[in-house]
Amino acid sequence: MIKIALNFKLIMVLGAILMLVSPSVHANQKAFGLWLEDLKAEALDKGIRKSIVDEAFANVKFKEKIISLDRKQPEVTQTFQQYMEKRLPQSLINDGRAQLKKHRPLLEEVGRKFGVQPRFIVALWGVETRFGKYTGGFNVVEALTTLAYDNRRAEYFRGELFTALQILNEDHISVKNMKGSWAGAMGQAQFMPSSFINFSVDYNGDGRRDIWTTKADVFASAANYLARSGWRDDQTWGREVKLPKGFDKNLIDLKVEHPMQFWQNLGVRKLDGTDLPSRQLMGSLVQPKGGNGQTFLVYNNYRTILKWNRSTYFAMSVGHLADKLAY
Repeated sequence: MIKIALNFKLIMVLGAILMLVSPSVHANQKAFGLWLEDLKAEALDKGIRKSIVDEAFANVKFKEKIISLDRKQPEVTQTFQQYMEKRLPQSLINDGRAQLKKHRPLLEEVGRKFGVQPRFIVALWGVETRFGKYTGGFNVVEALTTLAYDNRRAEYFRGELFTALQILNEDHISVKNMKGSWAGAMGQAQFMPSSFINFSVDYNGDGRRDIWTTKADVFASAANYLARSGWRDDQTWGREVKLPKGFDKNLIDLKVEHPMQFWQNLGVRKLDGTDLPSRQLMGSLVQPKGGNGQTFLVYNNYRTILKWNRSTYFAMSVGHLADKLAY
């Protein structure tokens, strides 16, 4: 009898807790639902076909997992060494060399047309999606809807969401096949919707800009992005360097830019201790957070990679992989 009474009390307590929590959960769900209806109405006002709106939002829900991933960016959770070891294993380098060889005629053609070295196109392709093997399994519309409802970068993701609907409206991809990362980046090039609209290329001329399955479109789109963002095909991205003792730490900043001779005169040297190149490229010193003092002298093309993804870790991984593919 005592056990039954205790169980009954426990049930009553749990019930009271649920009564307190449920209205809040229900209210949040209701708020999201109302917000979503307004968003769908706005999409229709922007000229998106009703059939596209109905299909795209048919099963869309607010995904807490996406918000959790948004709060766990690599530069917050990993050291530079951990990130590089994970993103650039020897297997990726080997695969990259094989892909560069396999697609060399197409890559060289694209490289000449857009002014981008093939090894950097392949490096971006490799770092982003392991050469098309891992393009993301998230419903892009659902991911962007979740991030647009969240308050961290709502305005940005709301814009990306409407652009994604525009891509669907133009029949570049079906709703079912519009898959990507948790942040809404799509295809083998991992373009955000706005990048797709601004930079993707129908290189094979079939009427669709297919960054999901058509290698020619993937390579040309990546090269076009870099070229229009300021890429220089007569330069590399940067190099690791050694600093002299007592070096002024205030000079280690991407905002501080000087010609090569300036850094040479201050005692900056290549990693093997030899002189810096004689060509007077403009460069800045960068030390990745969590990099144990590793220092890199970076050039214009490094800044261009940052326009693709504003992550020091990402830009470094692309540069390093491109260097590995060159030898």
